[in-house]
Amino acid sequence: MRWSVYAFTLLLLAWSCGMDTTDTATAEALPDTVTYAAHVAPILWSNCMPCHRPGHAGPFPLITYRDAQRKAQMIKLATGKGYMPPWPADTSYRRFLGERALTRHEIALLARWADQGALPGDTSLLPPPPDLPEDPLLGEPDHVVWLPDSFHIPGDARDRFMIAKAPFQLERDTFLRAVAFVPGNRQLVHHMNAALINYPRGKKQDVFAGARYLNAEEIHGPEAFAALQLTNDDGSWPPLVPSVVNHLPGLDPLVLPDGLGGLHLKREGAFLLNTLHYGPSTRDTTDRSRFLLWFAPGPPERPLQELSLGSTHTPIDPPLHLEPGEVRSFHTQLTLRKPISVVTVNPHMHLLGKSFVAYAVTPARDTVPLVRIPEWDFKWQYAYTLPYLLPLPSGTTIHVVGIFDNTADNPHQPFRPPRAITGTDSRFMRTTDEMLQFFVTYVDQRPGDEKISLFTK
Repeated sequence: MRWSVYAFTLLLLAWSCGMDTTDTATAEALPDTVTYAAHVAPILWSNCMPCHRPGHAGPFPLITYRDAQRKAQMIKLATGKGYMPPWPADTSYRRFLGERALTRHEIALLARWADQGALPGDTSLLPPPPDLPEDPLLGEPDHVVWLPDSFHIPGDARDRFMIAKAPFQLERDTFLRAVAFVPGNRQLVHHMNAALINYPRGKKQDVFAGARYLNAEEIHGPEAFAALQLTNDDGSWPPLVPSVVNHLPGLDPLVLPDGLGGLHLKREGAFLLNTLHYGPSTRDTTDRSRFLLWFAPGPPERPLQELSLGSTHTPIDPPLHLEPGEVRSFHTQLTLRKPISVVTVNPHMHLLGKSFVAYAVTPARDTVPLVRIPEWDFKWQYAYTLPYLLPLPSGTTIHVVGIFDNTADNPHQPFRPPRAITGTDSRFMRTTDEMLQFFVTYVDQRPGDEKISLFTK
């Protein structure tokens, strides 16, 4: 069975690489003259402006014609190479909500516009640029949980990977409909993954005790747990819900239709930011981020649940180990014991990841694509939300294949020269350690789930 899985995956990768990732339009179908007003502005406003505006992650704005004209050649290069907009998932393999992947036609339009001298066209015909809100479109939050203090970001042009916690005390236990992470410094907070800790009543005297921020490159594992003082006062571990909220620039928070998802929120707890990535800065600055909470009137009909594959959860075959100079494929799998309906999928590797593919094989031998990342980049990790619930029957086997590159040619190689790398089972680890993980959030299946849209706007 193992060899058939590998053979199928190699065939799948080869087939997907040869496919058009977006549409069949070619440069020959382009208009003779491409202008900003007629062709370019709608592309940039929809796909680029959410990040490329003042105070956000993009290093320069792309709002006006002058903004775009100055960067025309850079836009051509970045979109032509697939660097921007950042959407790692292959859209020919599986479609998701919130995609910002450009079609080949759009990429060709931007290239021809730059080559023709970035012509403005009749900009008087353009509507005003869209008014993008600073906070998620969910209305006023019921509660705000701030990180306890500000984090100082030195201006040394280095990436920083931190572990942090945001404790809270509420008036009573409640239920959570949605949660969103809002960076205080939108230009430097790159991505964030957080778990939820719920402390049982009377088990934790002071949820605010302990360290606020830890450098993940220097401290991890049990030492990080101890420094953050995450345990109950008697040393036992409180309930922890992994991956309750994720953040990437331009990515909207997960909001499910009524009756789906939701979390039980204890009166006392904390959000554990197990990955908080700050991009490089050339000047000293600070960040103080926050979580926005929206409460639900009661427990959901179908709570959101999670499956975890890979490191710490299911065996990896062969065991995750890479010698210097080695490029190697690893596989893990999990067979469903009950029917589920998939909501989101979340691939995870570290710096040596090269490509990632996950798919399911049903008892009827049907293959269901889940997600494919042709070129892995640790800095762009998403939890991908499906447009509709995806039912999978009991007995379905989910397969995950990750390819890792431990050569000197890997641009993300953290060691010069490369050194032997072994996968770790620690919850907290250095980014220079390695992992192969896949998270699937789901609800218990009901008839007709394939018709339930997850698009809530």
